[in-house]
Amino acid sequence: MTWWEALLLGLIQGLTEFIPVSSSGHLVLGQYLLGLDKETADVTFEVFVHFGTVLSILTVYWDEVAELLGEAWAGLRAPGEVPARYADNETFRLGVFILVTLVPTGVAYVLFRESLEQAFRSPRLTSAMLLVTGLLLLLTMIRPQPEGELNGIKAVVVGVAQSFAMIPGISRSGATICTALYQNVKPERAANFSFLMLLPVVIGATILKGLELAEQGLGTAGMPLLLGTVAAYGSGIGAIYVVLDVVRRGNLQYFAYYCFLIGGLGLWLL
Repeated sequence: MTWWEALLLGLIQGLTEFIPVSSSGHLVLGQYLLGLDKETADVTFEVFVHFGTVLSILTVYWDEVAELLGEAWAGLRAPGEVPARYADNETFRLGVFILVTLVPTGVAYVLFRESLEQAFRSPRLTSAMLLVTGLLLLLTMIRPQPEGELNGIKAVVVGVAQSFAMIPGISRSGATICTALYQNVKPERAANFSFLMLLPVVIGATILKGLELAEQGLGTAGMPLLLGTVAAYGSGIGAIYVVLDVVRRGNLQYFAYYCFLIGGLGLWLL
């Protein structure tokens, strides 16, 4: 992978991680069109550009993340107070909800890891899943003004949606935001939760992949990984603000038309 290919794919990742059109799907199609599908058979590059988007979340949501970490530390120091803290402290509850989403995501990854990694080699499957993402976004029109709050059950359901989004072409942000909206969660709360719940998933995946690379050595892949990560970070910051504005306005269905277009073209041409 050349430096400009890594830069281009990093920009695509950063924009499409938060804009609900499937970052993994766009990476698969982008790599295929650049002739990199065989060269990038594993998911190393995707893991690291996802880490770039995690850094963009930390930049935009630093205050919220600091509060979550502070409440988590307080809970660990006084475990006997956890039930009362859960009942009275909204930030602590949010942290618990984020942890809850990891359960279905982790189970799905353990059970279907090999199949999921194989899916990244199939542009046609990715194109078909983009059509599914488009349908998810279009269905938000049946819930025009959600005004409810998150709870534990809703968080579990959103976690299940995130596990399906490990399939390339299913947008993680789209699936999780839409699932929250279907359950009558306020739009801005749904988007914020979707972005924050990405943190432990990608940080964990990056640590695991980083340990593998430490044993194998980066070789000449180090510079493309770095460029892709930096590009994903910068474009991710802009994408977060775009999506927050779109979600507030209730206009997610416009991204559905884009998914239908790209998915349909992919099935036709690839």
